Amino acid sequence: MSNYKEKICCFTGHRPEKLTNSEIEVKRKLEQAIDAAIRDGYRTFIVGMCRGVDLLAGEIVVRKKSENPGLRLVAAIPHPEFEKRWRKADQILYHYVLDNADTVRMINAEYSRACYQMRNERMCDRASRLISAYAGIPGGTRNTVNYAKSNSLDIINIFSSR
Repeated sequence: MSNYKEKICCFTGHRPEKLTNSEIEVKRKLEQAIDAAIRDGYRTFIVGMCRGVDLLAGEIVVRKKSENPGLRLVAAIPHPEFEKRWRKADQILYHYVLDNADTVRMINAEYSRACYQMRNERMCDRASRLISAYAGIPGGTRNTVNYAKSNSLDIINIFSSR
């Protein structure tokens, strides 16, 4: 494994409407997984900035950064202004995480059907651990988990007993 990947962690998970657990439970499990990653020496966390698990994880990492200034948050944005049609509350959380990110990466200059998968693959290509909130249903989260498996990432699914 390349040195640059050794202690980088990224996230994948469902949008709020696809989550099978309450937001409180998802946040609790995400925080436990993030705490475990920090104990394991992870210092850089990449979030994909979508509604649901991405922004919940980003919010937790921002809080952890205030307790541990050695942590870094990278915001991987699939395309410009993709949050513009969201509810106001989701936009506020998006901008809070974005404003507190150490690095912002715009993955694509404009929307395309493939831009989200490209963002997910780019995150996995740079990471050695994936924290997922994967409930076994089809979609981008499953595609990301499968991509991470094929690239031998350490996968922590907060919805499994592992």
